[in-house]
Amino acid sequence: MNLQYSPNKIWIENEEGKTVGEVDFFQDEQGDYDIVHTEVDDSMRGQGAAGRLVQAAADYIRSTGHQTKASCSYASRWFMRHKDYSDVYLP
Repeated sequence: MNLQYSPNKIWIENEEGKTVGEVDFFQDEQGDYDIVHTEVDDSMRGQGAAGRLVQAAADYIRSTGHQTKASCSYASRWFMRHKDYSDVYLP
């Protein structure tokens, strides 16, 4: 899986350059983030792609020194399972 980055989105492209997974997040006025959407193509299901995307977003947000909420239900559940990211997550 090759991750691609932009300021508010991380995505996975397949060999043909088609986006097959993405996580979207936005920064608020205080500098903290909200992960609002995670989606993977059916071709990527069961391969850990969604978790890898949320982890990449959490790692990016951690590197900025900020924290994140998770309006996205998948991301919220991911943070509940990954307590080692409690310094980043704003429940």
